[in-house]
Amino acid sequence: MNLWDYSIWHFILQMAVVLVSILFGNLLRRKIKFIKSSLLPASVIGGILIFIFKFIPVVGDFIDEGFMETLTYHCLGLGFVAMTLKAGKSKKTNKMTIVDCGITTVNGYLIQALIGLVVSVGFTLTFFPDLFYASGLLLPMGFGQGTGQALNIGKVYESMGFENGSGFGLSIAAIGFLVACIVGVIYLNILRKRGKLELQKQRKEIANELNSDIYVENEAPLNDSVDKFTVQLAFVFGVYLITYLFILGLSTLAVNYLGNFGVNTIRPLLWGFNFLFGTIFAILTKMVMNKLQKHKIFKHVHINSYMMSRLSGFFFDAMIVAGIAAINYQELKGLLVPLIVMCTLGAIGTFVYIRFVCEKIYPEYKYEAFCSIFGMLTGTASTGMILLREIDPNYETPAADNLVFQQIPAIVFWAPILLLIPFAGQNFNNCLIVLAIVVILFIGYNLFLFRKHVFKKRKKKE
Repeated sequence: MNLWDYSIWHFILQMAVVLVSILFGNLLRRKIKFIKSSLLPASVIGGILIFIFKFIPVVGDFIDEGFMETLTYHCLGLGFVAMTLKAGKSKKTNKMTIVDCGITTVNGYLIQALIGLVVSVGFTLTFFPDLFYASGLLLPMGFGQGTGQALNIGKVYESMGFENGSGFGLSIAAIGFLVACIVGVIYLNILRKRGKLELQKQRKEIANELNSDIYVENEAPLNDSVDKFTVQLAFVFGVYLITYLFILGLSTLAVNYLGNFGVNTIRPLLWGFNFLFGTIFAILTKMVMNKLQKHKIFKHVHINSYMMSRLSGFFFDAMIVAGIAAINYQELKGLLVPLIVMCTLGAIGTFVYIRFVCEKIYPEYKYEAFCSIFGMLTGTASTGMILLREIDPNYETPAADNLVFQQIPAIVFWAPILLLIPFAGQNFNNCLIVLAIVVILFIGYNLFLFRKHVFKKRKKKE
């Protein structure tokens, strides 16, 4: 092994590019007023900086897009594992409000899927016959679920014939961040000028809440034989190792016993949802650790919520930077028109629908609910929280809790479409079937969401 070979330094150098770009992004955000006002996260700015530098021949050749895609893929899974391992706090929240927020989130995905499929199918039948007909389903993946999911489903569609599907999905995710921050900030300022609300310029960090997570009762001491942070990393990567072995086993069975269906459909689907299996095994790990703690087999609490929060934040920051850096602009030249049309209509549709829902379902805190949900449905949950803190810095409304706890009902209601995503990519007729299912689910979920308004109208008529 030659220590001077580039292969020895490759991983470190590429990670240095990712992390240093975040530092520069944070610096620009602090020093340049209009960037700070845009509320763009430092990770998004860092990713954009790398993307711009790729246009410089020598510098651009240094950035490994394959590594960036791999990092995006794994950071999604590792981030979900760390986030799940974090111990949850018991909060008194209205369960039906959380369910409604979950349905609102899924309806946001559905309206994005509906717009995306109409655009992709329409372009396939008219101006862009070579466009992948199911590419519209990448709109809710990129806008609604972020960089990692956009890459995963893009890769699944690449195996079905969509050339540069991952780049198309990553581009949607990058545009989504810009929509979340720029449109969100413009809307907040319009509301302020109309006297609807006052933006909070000086935001106070809730230090006491964070400090309470750093050390909990019965936790292993910091001066133990192994560093506490090392223990947290061991849990995250241990769960991810189990996840890998489980998916490997299932995909091997699928390939050996299900023929082409296992190779072309089941295997890409299993590896594409690494984050979901990681979440399941993280939940099981927490349950086992709690049992061992309860029966006094372990004397100390080994999972630290504060450190797991920091780990998940690191993984998601790295995921966002790498995802934007992985976009291959040269291969997207023929897809620019569908991409722009899809994202523009998706942003408008999401904005109009979420604004309408928040006025009807959350009238007491409609602006706070809109900021949190719209920010999440075009960026990530953290983008929604950033917008929310501009008008509700101390989280006095239920909007923040709704955003956190809606994930479980959202996963349940969104599951049918997740399972149908590979089915839609198999052929054009399947894509049309999925489009019809999206319409049916959107109508059904909205009837449930607006049940109080619908029943009230019926009673008045009677």
